[in-house]
Amino acid sequence: MQNFWEIINGVELTSTTAIVRIVLSLVLGSLIGIERKRKGQMAGLRTFSLISMGACIAMMLSIYVCQETVGLLRGDPSRIAAQVISGIGFLGAGTIIQMKGSVRGLTTAAGIWIIATIGMAVGCGLYLISIVATLLVLFILTLLERLEHRVNVGNEARTIRLKVRGIVKSIRPYEEVLGRFGIHLSKVYVEYDYDSDVTRLNLLILIREHSDFIDVFDALHEVYPTINISLSNQADLS
Repeated sequence: MQNFWEIINGVELTSTTAIVRIVLSLVLGSLIGIERKRKGQMAGLRTFSLISMGACIAMMLSIYVCQETVGLLRGDPSRIAAQVISGIGFLGAGTIIQMKGSVRGLTTAAGIWIIATIGMAVGCGLYLISIVATLLVLFILTLLERLEHRVNVGNEARTIRLKVRGIVKSIRPYEEVLGRFGIHLSKVYVEYDYDSDVTRLNLLILIREHSDFIDVFDALHEVYPTINISLSNQADLS
């Protein structure tokens, strides 16, 4: 057992060391991926596992090239690994840009970036640092999220969508109705359909978590003749 630990902790990269590092990067990436998938994010278990393993392999490849050619002391193992960070930027951007008028997925994008660096750390043999970093990431994504909700009560963004008969000239009545229920109207998107004599309104609101909207909908329905009304959990005005 002692000989095994000496092998995987050695400076020289061997097949045994490489396998251990790949498996560890897979496990650490899976832990964060499970948490993201549980929150309903597009980037989940498979994505985070692949990113972590890929970053780990890229880091080991950098070390191996230097080890087998010019030597670790004279080579530059950071060249190949540096490109991992650049490539991760494209994946992160893909999770952020999802819909017009809203910015979502920032936490997942940050998670993709951090799991790539954790995978690189595993590839360097920094096992303890990688494990501790993964535990801290899980702490941030779970416990700190609950604390954030408690601190920012009233800052949950939602979108109320209305289809109203006639051309609405002022949104002031809607603002007054929402104000009576303690709901802040942040932004408004208005679309007029003159041919059908219909107005479509998307109201971006800030609410308290788990607010009851039955009475709110009834009050909004009384402002103008309303064809339909719905609530979206996405802060999207498009």
